[in-house]
Amino acid sequence: MEIRSTTDEDLDVFVDTVHAAFGRFPETPTEGGGLWWSALETDRCLLALTEDGRPVGTAAAHPFELTLPGETLVPASGVTAVGVLPSHRRRGVLSTMMRHQLTEFRARGEFLSVLLASEAPIYGRFGYGPATYTQRLTVPRHRAALAAPRARTLAGAPAAGPDGDPDNDPVEVLRRADCGEILEDVYDRYRRARPGALSRPHRWWARRAGQPPISPAPRHVAVHRDAEGVPDGYASYSVESGTLTVDETIATDDAVITALARFVLGHDLVSQVVFKHVPPDHPLRWQLADFRAGELGGAMDWLWVRLLDVPRALTARGWFTDGELVLDVDDPFLGEHGRYLLTVQDGKAGCVPTDREPDLSLDVRDLGSIYLGGTTPSTLVRAGHVRAHHAGVAPLADALFRGERPPHCLHWF
Repeated sequence: MEIRSTTDEDLDVFVDTVHAAFGRFPETPTEGGGLWWSALETDRCLLALTEDGRPVGTAAAHPFELTLPGETLVPASGVTAVGVLPSHRRRGVLSTMMRHQLTEFRARGEFLSVLLASEAPIYGRFGYGPATYTQRLTVPRHRAALAAPRARTLAGAPAAGPDGDPDNDPVEVLRRADCGEILEDVYDRYRRARPGALSRPHRWWARRAGQPPISPAPRHVAVHRDAEGVPDGYASYSVESGTLTVDETIATDDAVITALARFVLGHDLVSQVVFKHVPPDHPLRWQLADFRAGELGGAMDWLWVRLLDVPRALTARGWFTDGELVLDVDDPFLGEHGRYLLTVQDGKAGCVPTDREPDLSLDVRDLGSIYLGGTTPSTLVRAGHVRAHHAGVAPLADALFRGERPPHCLHWF
């Protein structure tokens, strides 16, 4: 079997092969782009070929930036379009491609890769662990009233008028086709401040490659502006059969998030509002006058993380508690094993090989899960995946690996 990088001339073969692997057919091209594969960079795509040159497998990677705890931006390859023809499964094609791809990432000097898993059991064996989570929030329109913030009634709080007057919310509705630059700019400011967020390179916006609001699918966009008239948040949405569905709400300021939520919840001729993709720390349920009006559902993993260089990865992110741990890390897929002393002081980490006795023993997939702070080490200890070698080490590990806020990724790729 041959694994090789593709060229521009291979794009049609690559697209046909990955669709056949999933039992699908390529979509009909749409005016203005919108095909997910138009964002692919062919020199980062792989084809698996039989001895007689027939394509039987595909894998690709997008060059992203990932925001780590501490608002550190690092390069991360976003693995996608991974598939093997049904006729060639269970023959080692996938494992060979994944090993080849990880080797290429390292040759590029990268120490992290990420993906969205089509099926949860597949990618753990290649060293990826679920690291961010998302959920759906549904609010019936007739129960959507927001409560007045109680903090304003506390002693010492500044005086303020009634909260929630929609006439004071600087929100305007634009068509998706008329606000591409606004969306790109606001999203970029948001992703730089949110741990777990990925960049959306300009080629994605220019080629309309992805899901709404990137794609050409018709959408209304509620755009919020600050006091100077500069856009600082948006909500992309559609209305069908009495349901208003919000693709995503993007803002770096909680007041803007609230203003956009108030706007869509106040939409006329709507029976319910569905927020498709909200983080675990979203404040809206607590803002509703009726706490039970906000129904959570569709909880699932989103971004999976794979560490390729443990010391580089651990020293790249920010830290919020001082301490030290000895981590014994096993990487069975790449046949590697290492023991590292992690020392954190004043927000910075050092990580060096050591022969000290371990505090925690874990698989590299579990290290990927806890890396962004979205999964606590103690949860994986209780699950039987991580071994704590003495009492008290799991709470210490929880304190060390926590982030400033739960990580969340909105980008689909």
